[in-house]
Amino acid sequence: MVTTLDTGFFLVNGTEIIPDDKDAGAALASKGFAEASKEKAKENTIAYGILKAHNTSGNMEKLCVKFDKLTSHDITYVGIIQTARASGLEKFPIPYVLTNCHNSLCAVGGTINEDDHMFGLTAAKKYGGIYVPPHQAVIHQFAREMLAVSGGMILGSDSHTRYGALGTMAIGEGGPELVKQLLGQTYDVDMPGVVAIYLEGTPKKGVGPQDVALAIIGKVFGNGFVKNKVMEFVGPGVKNLSADFRIGVDVMTTETTCLSSIWQTDDTIKEFYDIHGRSGDYKELKPGAVAYYDSLVKVDLDSINPMIAMPFHPSNVYEIAEVNKNAADIIADVEKRAKVSFGDKVEFSLKDKIKDGRLLVDQGIIAGCAGGGFENICAAADILKGHFIGNDKFTLSVYPASTPIFMEVVKNGVAAAILETGAILKTAFCGPCFGAGDTPANNAFSIRHSTRNFPNREGSKVQSGQVASVALMDARSIAATAANQGVLTPATEFDGELSKYKYHFDSEIYKNRVFDSKGKADPSVELQLGPNIKDWPKMVELPENVLLKVVSEIHDPVTTTDELIPSGETSSYRSNPLGLAEFTLSRKDPEYVGRAKEVYADEMKRREDVPFDQMDSGTAEAVKTILKTYPDVTGKNTGIGSTIFAVKPGDGSAREQAASCQKVLGGWANIANEYATKRYRSNLINWGMLPFLIDGEDLPFKNLDYIFLPGIREAVKDKAASIKAFTVAGGELKEFSLKLGDLTDDERQIILDGCLINYNRVK
Repeated sequence: MVTTLDTGFFLVNGTEIIPDDKDAGAALASKGFAEASKEKAKENTIAYGILKAHNTSGNMEKLCVKFDKLTSHDITYVGIIQTARASGLEKFPIPYVLTNCHNSLCAVGGTINEDDHMFGLTAAKKYGGIYVPPHQAVIHQFAREMLAVSGGMILGSDSHTRYGALGTMAIGEGGPELVKQLLGQTYDVDMPGVVAIYLEGTPKKGVGPQDVALAIIGKVFGNGFVKNKVMEFVGPGVKNLSADFRIGVDVMTTETTCLSSIWQTDDTIKEFYDIHGRSGDYKELKPGAVAYYDSLVKVDLDSINPMIAMPFHPSNVYEIAEVNKNAADIIADVEKRAKVSFGDKVEFSLKDKIKDGRLLVDQGIIAGCAGGGFENICAAADILKGHFIGNDKFTLSVYPASTPIFMEVVKNGVAAAILETGAILKTAFCGPCFGAGDTPANNAFSIRHSTRNFPNREGSKVQSGQVASVALMDARSIAATAANQGVLTPATEFDGELSKYKYHFDSEIYKNRVFDSKGKADPSVELQLGPNIKDWPKMVELPENVLLKVVSEIHDPVTTTDELIPSGETSSYRSNPLGLAEFTLSRKDPEYVGRAKEVYADEMKRREDVPFDQMDSGTAEAVKTILKTYPDVTGKNTGIGSTIFAVKPGDGSAREQAASCQKVLGGWANIANEYATKRYRSNLINWGMLPFLIDGEDLPFKNLDYIFLPGIREAVKDKAASIKAFTVAGGELKEFSLKLGDLTDDERQIILDGCLINYNRVK
């Protein structure tokens, strides 16, 4: 059971909760803390101490953070390094790890993927980085094994950059934030709220970390309880969890939309560092004697049962037993949700998966940074022993998260136990998490111990009439389902024993294969640039006025980055900004690219001094209307761009391309009721796009309308609280207001300069 308290409270000696109410003073005094104050107690959280140690601003309300280490994978590092090169990069100033775990199959796009890898290897040599070849480790497992340090901070260009269980506060952001760190700049953010995740009790047999994580996500995602805050795991239940269990819960905190996470550490985590030969990187972290938290999530581990996140979001959570009891009703709800996203583009139904009241599954996957851990695989093997998955359509694939883990399960016999059931053991790869591995058949139902189950994550192409469904589950219940040949089964029905396996980490695997420059750059090395690795196109500064055309209007409750720029087969084009942009919104609004290009064509004409009346008829008519009220509008002072409206865009991946693809197609803004994550809004800003906010869904404009923003440059520069805007329609201007929200001075300047690359060139 997970409960919340939406008020501040004091945590005394790490175990006792005292709500911040009229009786708090007396309660604290009775414990010997009469002098405790809220302000001082806030400084006693683990998060505060780590942020203070990494803040360079001297002001703990306005943080300017410098990280200890950076990490990226082969979908993101090329763009990051290309951006940093364009801004004057000469050397990586801190350890930067380039891991190859997303495009590692090199099976799509000819030579494109391996060209990216060779770029990464030569970049690590030239600038002094670390290069992890394909199949060695997924990005986050390598970071756990080799990078995490208690009390440290890591910034990664992947949304699931989470190493809090090991005492490292890690944040996943879009590539431009890593560029800033490479150029000696800072990560600027207001001091986040800190939410205590108070654990008590012990998980029952058959319950794994994904079950606990999904229970938390199901409770806090919908109401934004921890959005953009730090989740700090404390309480007496922490000591009852193994290191792998904590890691498994921690990595899924991304799906709550929190900023980061951190855990109290103890001898269990010390043992993790000892096993990995890095004892000196451990230190005990715990809250002070009296710590103050902004709110509370209390998790009773005893009461958590095997969980399942039904399609199409990690927060669509049920107990597996409940699904088996009410399968028809729950499936009907899933189909209703799908209708919102898919409309009539596909025929989607899971009703045929119900047999005798139980749900039948087509595929099981245990993979990636969430599922591919040592304990998860060993527990799955114990549950599978003595069973086989059958010779019908059900399949099971298991991906150890690193080669050292793979080696260990080979040595201890777990690999053999898995393979003899009919399951397949594969190398470290993130593909099943983003739609590039084990893509199921049309209308198939896949259960996965991975990170997300958004539409398209499993490789569906809705516009081509193909859709499949992913549900998230723990490895233990996936194994129980596999042992039952595809009949959905909670692992608590397993009546055997789960063994306790000893892990031995073989560091020689990495020493023999990973390139580590030890921080020494070699400027003589030439970057190996494949034909599909392209520089960013030229971008211009924000003009005095802007004329926007709305080219897509999305009213789904949440729009994910997978819908803004699909994952899967598009990954091969992540190093080619214009090539990738062709896929923008392709699965959500296939007309977007063509419309955006039409608007951008007018902008390019403007830059060549072509008169407005020689542009697209819609643009010409809009300008004619504007000139009646603003006669000084000219091609010299007024830019032309596109925008999209979405209710709540940006949930999910940190990929900067969700914003940059719009930018290279001429996008100058997003308009939203709210932004799902800080990282997506940051991506918009770093690509010079205006992150507008508007109240309510009763919009003063509709798709294909023009919006005129007079004096927008001055409004950004002058920090205007309200932005004057006009809908241009029917020969009239109709005024309405937009907001930009809080922006730092640097963020405003990035928007004014047109993008982060321009900002750094100016500097």
